Amino acid sequence: MTSTIPASPPAMTPRRAATAALLGSALEYYDFFVYGAAAALVFNVLFFPSGNPAVALIASFATFAVGYVARPVGAAVMGHFGDRIGRKRVMLATVVMMGVASFAIGCLPTFDQVGLLAPALLVVLRVVQGFSAGAESAGASTLTVEHSPLGKRGFFTSFVMVGYAVGCSLATIVFLPVALLPAESLYGWGWRVPFWLSAVVVVITFYVRSHLDETPVFAEAKEESAVRKLPLSDVFKYHRRSVICVAGASLMAAMQTLFAVFSLSYATSVGIDRSAMLGIISGAIALSIVGIPAAGYLSDVIGRKPTMLISAAGCTLTLFGYLWAISTTDILMIALFAFVNMTLFFSCYNGVWTSSFAEQFPAAVRFTGMAVSNQLGNLLAGFAPMVAAMLLVPGPSGWLPVAVFGAVASAIAAVAVLGMRETSKTPTELLGGPRAGASARQLPSVPSGSKRRAESIVG
Repeated sequence: MTSTIPASPPAMTPRRAATAALLGSALEYYDFFVYGAAAALVFNVLFFPSGNPAVALIASFATFAVGYVARPVGAAVMGHFGDRIGRKRVMLATVVMMGVASFAIGCLPTFDQVGLLAPALLVVLRVVQGFSAGAESAGASTLTVEHSPLGKRGFFTSFVMVGYAVGCSLATIVFLPVALLPAESLYGWGWRVPFWLSAVVVVITFYVRSHLDETPVFAEAKEESAVRKLPLSDVFKYHRRSVICVAGASLMAAMQTLFAVFSLSYATSVGIDRSAMLGIISGAIALSIVGIPAAGYLSDVIGRKPTMLISAAGCTLTLFGYLWAISTTDILMIALFAFVNMTLFFSCYNGVWTSSFAEQFPAAVRFTGMAVSNQLGNLLAGFAPMVAAMLLVPGPSGWLPVAVFGAVASAIAAVAVLGMRETSKTPTELLGGPRAGASARQLPSVPSGSKRRAESIVG
């Protein structure tokens, strides 16, 4: 008589998972930065009727925000399949969707060519981008957290947002020469090139992800039939507090869009050369390639919550200085505040949220829980440039209402962080478990094999 030996789960491959996460995030944020720069400098001219420049700019930023409206929908749909059929398959699908939409934007006709059809098509493709992006960061974070060992999850998962710095840097390398083109060339064909070049990142990312194993936690859950039928329902039934806290903490992302998108249009409106401002923004983001993993490592040592609270306080103070410096048109002061705001303090958020948010939910609903919660909070971030453009008033201190708006978003995020679990020392198998005083039956169970191993670790 022969006995059946259960197949062992796939081995953890944290370095390969971090690389795959980095590349996918690089694609997402390459497209984010290219679209944001185009919205600030090009789309208001090419895709909306000529007339009031301020109205055209707000309309252009509205198309930027539409992508964020689509993100929660993409998070719910793709998160469902990520928790049902696996992380890897969904992460391959998000890359293809993002790449096709971005390339197609570069092929669009303008308002002068087809009228209102041009902005309509732009909105449709922006929705597809947003749908894909709604799952990208959460999926990459979930995949990397589940491939990483205890004590190093913050560090390895921070590479999701190292991809943010890499993607924005690549976008600048491509967009900066385009921004220097004469107006006729810029508005004629130049703006299209950065969107077409995203195809290169898509091919590389797809190849790397296709050679990555499914995560051990999900493979074991599937083996033991612990996969949930309706992950989204479970998230809101059993994990409402985590949803609220993650959504609130995600408001910190408004700092990113104010820094990278709104400040570009504000700077050009006060007479600062657009190429100089692009260089400052991209330089501060590029230096985050070092700051982000350093923050992830710091969170493994002192905890996720303290590191994120440092970010909230520091970003709030330096946003005032950054916008003030822009109003003075002093390039050196702008560069200094950009470095402190983005490279130092915002890295303390970017290097930590990818692990912290994923760790708030158990494996059975981790993809869905993080994706939906994060993207609900990111809605404000998407609308932040448009809101800021409406809050901006004439005069030397016209930036002040925008800074207050950013400070309020940061303060809400800090309160939400205080309500989150501290997870830096929690074994992966116990993440998202009952809070003190809660009943275990209130939460979807983890695979029994994982639970036994976790008990042996902490016991």
